[in-house]
Amino acid sequence: VQLQASGGGLVQAGGALRLSCAASEGSYSNYGMGWFRQAPGKEREFVASVSWAGGTTYYANSVKGRFTISRDNAQDTVYLQMVSLKPEDTGVYYCARARVVAAIETMTMYDYWGQGTLVTVSS
Repeated sequence: VQLQASGGGLVQAGGALRLSCAASEGSYSNYGMGWFRQAPGKEREFVASVSWAGGTTYYANSVKGRFTISRDNAQDTVYLQMVSLKPEDTGVYYCARARVVAAIETMTMYDYWGQGTLVTVSS
């Protein structure tokens, strides 16, 4: 199973980015997917998750109303649309595949991780 995250970059506060996570064929559509992030000097934290069919989503309180997770099972890709970015959103963003079909927050329930993509929000 391979997950390839992309779309990170440098953006000013208030700006937007869309992250993508492409999964290797056959390893994606029957599982929940999630995005996590790790800021410098901090632990990795949950950002958002989506169920296998896209019908259920969960968000960390810090990103609710600003981030949207979605998936395209035909393209084996999950997205994270981020708007109204803040400097505290800075970090390496990781996509991950859950062990189950549901959308979940618990990091230990994810078994495959992408390599991460860096998001830097300047003030």
